[in-house]
Amino acid sequence: MEMTMRWYTKNYDTVTLEQIRQTAYVKGVITMLYDKQPGDLWTQEEIHALKEEVEAAGLHISGIESVNVSDAIKTGSKDRDKDIDTYIKCLENLGKEDIHTVCYNFMPVFDWTRTELARVRPDGSTVLAYTQEAVDAIKPEEMFDSIKGNMNGSVMPGWEPERMAHVKELFELYKDVDENKLFENLVYFLNAIMPVCDKYNINMAIHPDDPAWSVFGLPRIITNKANIQKMLKAVDNPHNGVTLCTGSLGTNLSNDLPDLIRSIPGRIHFAHVRNLFFHSPTNFEESAHLSTDGTFDMYEIVKALYDIGFDGPIRPDHGRMIWGEKAMPGYGLYDRALGAAYICGLWESIDKAESRDGAKKLTY
Repeated sequence: MEMTMRWYTKNYDTVTLEQIRQTAYVKGVITMLYDKQPGDLWTQEEIHALKEEVEAAGLHISGIESVNVSDAIKTGSKDRDKDIDTYIKCLENLGKEDIHTVCYNFMPVFDWTRTELARVRPDGSTVLAYTQEAVDAIKPEEMFDSIKGNMNGSVMPGWEPERMAHVKELFELYKDVDENKLFENLVYFLNAIMPVCDKYNINMAIHPDDPAWSVFGLPRIITNKANIQKMLKAVDNPHNGVTLCTGSLGTNLSNDLPDLIRSIPGRIHFAHVRNLFFHSPTNFEESAHLSTDGTFDMYEIVKALYDIGFDGPIRPDHGRMIWGEKAMPGYGLYDRALGAAYICGLWESIDKAESRDGAKKLTY
């Protein structure tokens, strides 16, 4: 595996490339052209300039998160083929710049949903949190207003003010899109882009739905082992794969994360590893990465990735806000750096145990 950290570019991120490099174990960043809207073209010149900036800091681009998929593609509206053609051009330009991993999602309206961005934990740290009761008590168009005051001045992906201003219209777009239709539109999209992925060896890594159930009645299709296997079988190309996000799939406590990992070897192209603490099945908060602070056995998760030979980029996911840091919620430097160190420590201990038997060698 390759340890990475997400970086939102210098105009949007409080964390600098220099700070990321000084963590020592992080060699690459997961980044994007943050000012692009779904359906926009990513030019090769723009990608190249971003790549040069990252490399000048002694790092490299390990992957892109995200080249966002337009609502026309997700709903299958009349503009989807035009937007797919633009998406193909984006992938082609990334391939020309030697970038080979793209994380994306196929979630309607909200890319992810949290009802709190700064829940205070017993140790005084603050975290993102979710309660179904809060969702049930609020109108969709009020969601953004309920959390925008805790964004610490940032523009959070999937919750851009310009997009949230049109929530009612977005819900109207999806009124006739159920899970079957959304799945058909995903397959249509994947079949259309696989030729350019084959040409440039680009791994498409779909991000699971977060949380892993319907929110406000919107369809959700990447939620569990069965649905993921169905998607991989429908477009049975090695470049069609998954972002293994423990914090998204893990929102549904019926998902056995180590088992899911072992069920799709070779199709996990990217991994987000984080932990959650549950008060009830529909009331959870994000926690420190270590097993004892949350619900998941992080050793078993990392061991499963190791056992299937995962060698792609991995990153600590949402961290706590600690030590007085002010940053985009979930994306400060300090707790993510602790999380990266913890994951590397687990990987090293597993690798050394296996290496005593002449097995794999340390790769991060």
